[in-house]
Amino acid sequence: MTPLEHEHSRGAIAERLAAGTRHNYLRDFVYGGIDGAVTTFAVVAGTIGADLPARIVLILGAANLVADGFSMAASNFLGTRAERDDFVRIREIEARHIRVDPEGEREEIRQIYSAKGFQGEALERIVEFVTSENERWIATMLMEEYGLPREIRSEWRAAASTFAAFGVCGLVPLFPFIWSVRNSFMLAAVLTGTAFFLIGSIKARWSTVSWIRSGAETFAIGVLASLLAYAVGALFRILA
Repeated sequence: MTPLEHEHSRGAIAERLAAGTRHNYLRDFVYGGIDGAVTTFAVVAGTIGADLPARIVLILGAANLVADGFSMAASNFLGTRAERDDFVRIREIEARHIRVDPEGEREEIRQIYSAKGFQGEALERIVEFVTSENERWIATMLMEEYGLPREIRSEWRAAASTFAAFGVCGLVPLFPFIWSVRNSFMLAAVLTGTAFFLIGSIKARWSTVSWIRSGAETFAIGVLASLLAYAVGALFRILA
């Protein structure tokens, strides 16, 4: 029998629920990691395609790490904060509606739970329970009417996850040039491809897709972006 992901004893359930909601910043890390590896290797591939020296690879790669990494983190920060602002706005709307037209809002609760299959006395008990406390009433409306979570993720942690992943994964294509090893570009390609595959494989831990398929998909996307960058660099070398 396949073991369950967590225990269901009374004590284990109480402990898990007492810990509260734990937000997942995986998407921010994956987003930053893939973009960091892709864009930095794209810079490397484009520079090598244009037949420029290794020193230029390092300069452009470092500039990309700092500028693009900060830009992505800032964008994620602002996007997540916009979600928070919208959450607050909608919450205030629902609080005002409950205050001004409680019967109308109570009818919304009734229809929401009626659509879930509750009827008669059971439905009325649910409506009475939900609407007997304002915070519970508002939270229910936010989740059931608007599909919003109980609370929004931290914009600071989202941005930090993106920036950290971008920096770590974005350094991978630059390592061979920092160490001045032979065949730096080929080694950079191998290391970056490995990073793509590892990011995808790790991502599969929170997915129903197999780790091999997830890693292969991420690897394919990274390779495509790298080939396009190299082709652009080679084209400009020919035109120049």
